[in-house]
Amino acid sequence: MNSNSEMQLLLQKFVLNQCTPDETSEVIDYYKKNKLTDDFPSVQDIQNLLSEMPKMNQRTADSIFANILNNSQEKQTVIEIAPKKSNFRKYISIAASLVLLLGIGLAYQKGIFNTAKTEPKFDYKSTDIVLQLEDGKVQIISENNSVQVKDAHGNVVGNQNGDEIVYENSSDLEHVTYNTIKIPYGKKFKLQLSDGTLVHLNSGTTLKYPVKFIAGENRQVFLDGEAFFDVAKDKKHPFIVNADALNVRVLGTHFNVSNYPEDAATDVVLVEGSVGMYRSNEDFDAAKNTILKPGYKGSFNRENTLISTKPVITDIYTSWINGGLTFRNMTFKNIITKLERRYNVTIVNKNEKLAGEKFNASFNDESIEKVMSYFNDIHGIHYTIKNNQILIK
Repeated sequence: MNSNSEMQLLLQKFVLNQCTPDETSEVIDYYKKNKLTDDFPSVQDIQNLLSEMPKMNQRTADSIFANILNNSQEKQTVIEIAPKKSNFRKYISIAASLVLLLGIGLAYQKGIFNTAKTEPKFDYKSTDIVLQLEDGKVQIISENNSVQVKDAHGNVVGNQNGDEIVYENSSDLEHVTYNTIKIPYGKKFKLQLSDGTLVHLNSGTTLKYPVKFIAGENRQVFLDGEAFFDVAKDKKHPFIVNADALNVRVLGTHFNVSNYPEDAATDVVLVEGSVGMYRSNEDFDAAKNTILKPGYKGSFNRENTLISTKPVITDIYTSWINGGLTFRNMTFKNIITKLERRYNVTIVNKNEKLAGEKFNASFNDESIEKVMSYFNDIHGIHYTIKNNQILIK
């Protein structure tokens, strides 16, 4: 951090829950460097707490600032690093009262500052694509319609036409605000972000992304599920995909990220360019982190957090964009989950022995009947299909 004014702005963003993971780490590093506490929460603890807090409006944020400053002065927890009349000292008071801040954040979540209800869990087996705006409002997206996407103030920030939303880069937003799109089972969708990056979203996927990327800040999105990214080149603003405990960092390239909960690893397949893989609680370091080359897959093991790489045929892992379906050394139990997601069906497997069997298979844009017929041919399974339910005996 080059100046007191820059740190002041960063601390403001921190309290407003607008920091990127890199900026959060910068606040923590500053805090530790100045030895303002002996018991500092981990980066992941802070991010987990802040991610659970609803978006604050400015009035609520001002109230929180006032409470923090008052408590800081009463408890005298601040080391004297500037004259008493310095405004910057007040912002260091905020940092020195971080534990209080987190407590206020949790109180805010529980309704002391806000009585909003907890967002209901998304039903991936519904038939609706859901777009959640930055103010919490929900908009249903129909692939047969063309509608405008507006922000909380009614300004048009994008346009939806069929199976794609294109965001504009002309809005005058000064702070990062997010939209979240949720793709149900049986459907796919496309987004063109404000910087021109094109994202293909697979079924059963949630993506949180800025309505507009802000100059001077990293371009960061948050992925649960699977997406193919065609990232617009911008050397000054790295593009970062957060997949839970893994960050994927690029400047402009084509790559696929698969981050489904049933998988033991988060997989990144690079088609073109260069990709850096590193843990989300660490800073990117090109000399130490895993750098993928085109034609390679990087796998982040969720249990031990290790990253391994190997050469692959990239078309196998990106064929889903055009309707393909691929299984590589995958248990039938996990295959069932992927079939349910792809075809929006319910599969009940009563053959426990079959659940642990592993398969390699690739399909084009085939029906669920054709896929089940394949497994019957090679394994002799007995099944029935009725409406959207499949029973395996």
